[in-house]
Amino acid sequence: MRIIFCFHIAMLHQVAVFARISSCNLQSFQRRFGHNRVPLVYRSDLKHAKRVIIKLGSAVITREDECGIALGRLASIVEQTAELHLAGNQPLVITSGAIAFGKQKLYQEISMSRSMRQTLRTNNLNGIHTENTLEPRACAAVGQSGLMSLYESMFAQYGLRTAQVLLTKPDLYHESSCRNLASTLSELLRLNIIPIVNTNDAVAPPPEKNLDLAGVISIKDNDSLAARLAVEINADLMLLLSDVDGIYTSPPGTDGARFLSTYSPDSDSSRVVFGGKSRVGLGGMEAKVSAATWALKNGVNVVICNGSAQHTIKAIMAGRKIGTFFTNVEQQSNPPELQASKARAGSKVLQTIAPEKRADIIYRLADLLLEKQDAILEANKKDVALANQQGIAESLAARLVLNPSKLASLSIGLRQIAAGSYSVLGEVKKHTVVSEGMDLMQVTVPIGVLLIIFESRPECLPQIAALAISSGNGLLLKGGSEAMHSNAILHELVQEALEPHAPRDTVALVNKREDIYDLLQLRGHVDLVIPRGSKELVTRIEEESAGIPVLGHSEGVCHVYVDNECDPEMALAVVRDAKCDYPATCHAMETLLLHKNLVKSSFFDNLLEMFQSERVHVFSGPRLHAMLPYGPPLAASMKTEYGDLACAIEVVDGVEDAVSHINAYGSSHTDSIVTSNDERAEIFLKNTDSAVVMRNASTRFSDGYRFGLGAEVGISTTRIHARGPVGVEGLLTTKWILRANGQTVQEFNSGQKSYLHEHLPLIDHMVQ
Repeated sequence: MRIIFCFHIAMLHQVAVFARISSCNLQSFQRRFGHNRVPLVYRSDLKHAKRVIIKLGSAVITREDECGIALGRLASIVEQTAELHLAGNQPLVITSGAIAFGKQKLYQEISMSRSMRQTLRTNNLNGIHTENTLEPRACAAVGQSGLMSLYESMFAQYGLRTAQVLLTKPDLYHESSCRNLASTLSELLRLNIIPIVNTNDAVAPPPEKNLDLAGVISIKDNDSLAARLAVEINADLMLLLSDVDGIYTSPPGTDGARFLSTYSPDSDSSRVVFGGKSRVGLGGMEAKVSAATWALKNGVNVVICNGSAQHTIKAIMAGRKIGTFFTNVEQQSNPPELQASKARAGSKVLQTIAPEKRADIIYRLADLLLEKQDAILEANKKDVALANQQGIAESLAARLVLNPSKLASLSIGLRQIAAGSYSVLGEVKKHTVVSEGMDLMQVTVPIGVLLIIFESRPECLPQIAALAISSGNGLLLKGGSEAMHSNAILHELVQEALEPHAPRDTVALVNKREDIYDLLQLRGHVDLVIPRGSKELVTRIEEESAGIPVLGHSEGVCHVYVDNECDPEMALAVVRDAKCDYPATCHAMETLLLHKNLVKSSFFDNLLEMFQSERVHVFSGPRLHAMLPYGPPLAASMKTEYGDLACAIEVVDGVEDAVSHINAYGSSHTDSIVTSNDERAEIFLKNTDSAVVMRNASTRFSDGYRFGLGAEVGISTTRIHARGPVGVEGLLTTKWILRANGQTVQEFNSGQKSYLHEHLPLIDHMVQ
């Protein structure tokens, strides 16, 4: 049922009245609405916005011909608004479009009338308005009911009711009308009804004189109307949807126009040059900025954005950098694109300095980890305490912990990386004499700028930084917020180690989560993304990366297969280590495969006893459950990464069956066989399709440090570039260097010269 509130035109009061109304304080708004405004300082805070004004500009609502409604765009906006409402928010829609809807109806009437006249040869059209002279107020009167019916039917698809609130602009200046309006909107929101607000353009007066100087924004268009309503109803956020992406320093398309993802009225107003008004409607960008600035000064956050883009509202509410976000907070002095630019400049320096200096940087970092141990552990204690307060799972909190033993191991690993830094860049991979006087080499070079995203483990930061420095790459690091204090001090130490030989900004720390989305769009600034964390993280990064290669891994569903020909004590030791040493890591065992002959042996009893003593929760695979229906409970899936003291046990017929199971249910990460049979071992090692395969070893050995790489930036399960633990070699690419003496292709095509293609032995592995 549509509820219609039509507010009649009221007499304008004096400016003093307007100022008195606008000076109502925040407490009165809160008493009126029972809604405490949420302070939204950064984009990441927008997900906490509860009461949201969504203003739909004429350019969003109407088709390009300005006659009729853009149904596809409107349906998408309605869907997002409905999802917002169903998630517990309180959206309120301020709409345009009645005039366009009325034009469409009247054009149809005129067309039909002309057709009848031509057919019946009766009346003429001397008294009928043509398309060029249609009165906008008449169009609004004709179109308003149809527009509201459209909204009502669209929202009804999601089980939601709407209410039409039709008003004239002076109603906001009349104290009693304003009070009634506030009460009505408050009650509608309380009843979970979505108010659809529009001005009564059938009787709307022309814009009144500017009253901004009296403390009240003039209601000249729906942008200023939205701002007034947002403040009156104590909204948390106002979204101004138009046909432009946001604010540019000059009109879009002009030379030097730069998009502003954030806008601070105090510092940015002098940098912006506005163009003309909107394609349709009364307001242009200058009007939107004026309305948004006024709303911000009165406590309402604002985003100006393109309503024609897909999923705009959802993206903004998720904290994405869509549109221009109005904020009074000073903009960061080091935005993501500048960080990437500085990291690339630092990479160029690392490539030009002597390899001894790159090694010195890493040696210095290794020393600092021990020299600053007390400060590092103090910062780490803060992260661990916060994690415990927030109730993070014990296995995940364990990843946060640093201790003297970890720092000592880190230092040793960094020294290994430093020792290998002398021959990393400029290594000759191929050397060919193409023809007489033509010498060709393929040599190693850095990839460029790396963006590495990691979760929880703060020890990753110095490891990754050392690998990047050794390979001459610029680096952007984004650690998990749960390790904020640890990451901050470790990053300071990296920069301190860099300072004598390379710019500090060669390795940058990205602090805000929303900056990641921006960086993933910076193709040409970032060359490779390596997400190190959960499957969900890797998948999200792969989906959001705009053409930048992603070197990631799927979940670590690692297997150990115990053959019936094995040393039972060795098998128990390997299984215990693979599952229990550090169950939260991606290379911990998640599924144990047993030869069928072992199920009813003493080994199986000893295995279950060991798991019980280690407090491992055991699940059965389908075959084991069929054999032992009263044994461990059935696993929900054989593709589960538990990341905890839990695992599944399944039965297989032999090594070929084990390989088939792993290739079907594994994640191509790390898998191991325990057997004394050489032939079976080779079948397993050859045919298991994983990044790392092992014999008689715990899957926990799948690690850059344990493989002698010093450290790793992650374990890749991709099938291109690097696979398995990624050390320095995985952060390199190659380039070809051809030294010649003026030869031309035409000389070879005509037979004057001939190719030799003589491959030379790599005696001197480094470019001089």
